[in-house]
Order: sequence, then structure tokens, then C-alpha cells
Amino acid sequence: MRNLRLDICYDGTRYRGWQRLPGQADTVQGKIETALSRILGEPVEVSGSGRTDAGVHAMGQVANFHCHSTMPAEEILSQLRRYLPGDIGIHDCREVAERFHARLNAKAKTYRYRIWNSEGPCVFRRRFVTVMPEKLDLKAMERAAAHLIGEHDLSAFTSVKSKTKSSVRKIYDVRIFREGEEVVFDFRGNGFMYNTVRILVGTLVEVGLHQRDPDQIPALFGQKRELAGALMPPQGLCLMEVEY
Repeated sequence: MRNLRLDICYDGTRYRGWQRLPGQADTVQGKIETALSRILGEPVEVSGSGRTDAGVHAMGQVANFHCHSTMPAEEILSQLRRYLPGDIGIHDCREVAERFHARLNAKAKTYRYRIWNSEGPCVFRRRFVTVMPEKLDLKAMERAAAHLIGEHDLSAFTSVKSKTKSSVRKIYDVRIFREGEEVVFDFRGNGFMYNTVRILVGTLVEVGLHQRDPDQIPALFGQKRELAGALMPPQGLCLMEVEY
């Protein structure tokens, strides 16, 4: 049986997230699986590098699937581009080692969150940014973000609690910068839990609004969700890259 890797991008605006849902056709995974099953003439299950929530986008999602079909990868790519809707794109399709798994083999992921930080109108980017006209103090947020680097218990920064799974994650880098009218947050780590990036941004935004001291961040590690910042809207978030 062959194992193929897909490099995927999508505008998540009209989807209920990446993960296939019973009885729901409007998921990215579901759309890709339906297209592949039609193209290859056999049932296909796709494994993604991770789930993105409803309304969240991806520039560099990675998935893999197994199939019996002998159709060349180049032809599968061409057919996928033909049958998938315009808001789901496939960068590449190629054969990989049998043991490759998009989620289990991932070493690092980079997410980007974008805030339209201006009183000016945001008409053409509104599906990909969160509008927040209040002035943000970038230096204060950078000071707070420095505390996030390293391995920490991020239980305060997730919306789902699990008694069996660890909430310890390693964050390799956090970058905050202004790009035109936008304030951009880049997070690179070995993995992120449900809503983690959006809550991290919400916490840093509170620092940027001078509602929270930058040096309070370490006190949040291992604490309850209620102590961290607000959950930011989904449309500003994008999965940029998965590293193997």
C-alpha cells in the first residue's frame, strides 16, 4: 500500500475546522477525503498534522493518506486541484516512506496571528485578521512573550482539560512585529493544544493594552484557564508551517 503526503492551504472561513465531523460536509478533511475517494475509486482516510478550529486558516497544513491505487502522484495532484473547491489548495502531492505520519512525525509548528491595529477600514483583509483599533504596546508584549520561551505547563492556555494528556509544551520562539496596519504574532513550538495560540495572543493583547503586567506571565504556568487572557477570534489565526 502506498503512502502519500499532501501539502495543503485553505481559507477556513466557511468550514467547521479541519477535522471530519459525522454528518457534516463542511470540514476541510471531509472535502479532501471525498475528493480523493472519488479520484482513486476507493475509500480514503486522511491524517492531518493537527486540527485547526472553525474559521482558522492554513498556509502549510500537512496530511498523509494510504491507498492501493497506482495513479501517479502528479495525476492525483492535478485531479485534486480540479475537484476541490477554490478555498482549498494543494501545494504538492508526493510519495513518502510507509512509516511517515503527518501528526506523529511533526517536530515543530508555526502559527501566525494577525491583528488589524488601526482605526482605518479593513475591508479586503477582514476574513484573515482580527480588527482591534486600540493602540497596542509592542515593547510590553515582547517583554511578556520572552517569558513564554521554553518548556512550560500551558494548562491555563487551553480550553480543554485532559486528565490523561500532558499540557506541557515547548515554545521555541515568539515574534511580535508591526507590518503596515497589522500587528503580527508568530509562535513556533513543538505542539499546541486546543485554542492555545488564540489564548496566548489574548493574554499578550491584555499586556499590550496595559491591563496586565508583562512579568505576570510566569505565574500563569500550570494554573487554571480563568487566569489567562481572552480567547481571540479564529479568523486571525493561520497555520504557517509544519516541520519534520
